[in-house]
Amino acid sequence: MTTSIFIDGGHGTTGLEIRDRLADRPEITSIVLDDDRRKDADARLDALRSADIAILCLPDEAAREAVAMLDGADTRIIDASTAHRTAPDWTYGFPEWEPNHRNAIATSKHVANPGCYAQTFIAMTHPLMMAGILPADAAISVNAISGYSGGGRAMIEEFESGTASTAFRNYALPLRHKHLPEMQAHSGLDSPPLFSPSVANLYRGMLVEIPLHLEQMRGGTGPGDVRAALRDHYADSALIAVLDEAETGALDLVPIERCAGTDRMEIMVFANPDAGQVRLCAILDNLGKGAAGAAVQNLNLMAGFEEYSGLRL
Repeated sequence: MTTSIFIDGGHGTTGLEIRDRLADRPEITSIVLDDDRRKDADARLDALRSADIAILCLPDEAAREAVAMLDGADTRIIDASTAHRTAPDWTYGFPEWEPNHRNAIATSKHVANPGCYAQTFIAMTHPLMMAGILPADAAISVNAISGYSGGGRAMIEEFESGTASTAFRNYALPLRHKHLPEMQAHSGLDSPPLFSPSVANLYRGMLVEIPLHLEQMRGGTGPGDVRAALRDHYADSALIAVLDEAETGALDLVPIERCAGTDRMEIMVFANPDAGQVRLCAILDNLGKGAAGAAVQNLNLMAGFEEYSGLRL
């Protein structure tokens, strides 16, 4: 018996990536609408209600409308938009977030796929808060850079046509990025971080950094304690690796492309103990663990498949 999947918005960047990853899996039946039926409201509704699991790759308002259309239906939902990431009746789709969270996803009807920046920030901060190392009232800054595929079709065309005015740009300068509520809610912080995102002239890849002073943490905390808390948290994950001190010390630089083309996330703890400073760094593919790979991982859990099936380790 197969599981039927409908990707609503399957012609966008994330939707196409998910479709490619599911194409050769015999345990999955994909419901696909022809081009002339994609905008037919009745055909779309029938596809949504016929699917065992619908994956929404839509703008926020369209995602809310799709969820409303499925009210009372048996269809389970993975929403890749921002619309439901902090909704109390939705399960946050980050399997490694907390112990036993995989089971919460597996049994949920509504799963909110995490944002790429937000998931990475949460991956570095939430384990430290769970370990009692980082207090909830800490004032945190986070700097991040993504490949341009994270900006959708218009940004992809801008960079690939050669009309982009610069090879690197920062944005969200008024400090109101849409990932901020998610970052605060699922890290456990009392207030949102100061978030400085940017985009570079490469298709895929992401680098997220959090500079911290050891004095912001529990008294007596050293770089080894930070690294140990992260390694313990992700000990049972095949996708998230925390480099040890020797591996991190051997790095002169961290290329943004280091995990591109995979569904891995790598976390590094750089430190200057004399200055009392640490620099948390995470690398991933914004379309992999940051988007499509995360959706496939959640789909696997919800459908009862092997968690890492179809993922690029």
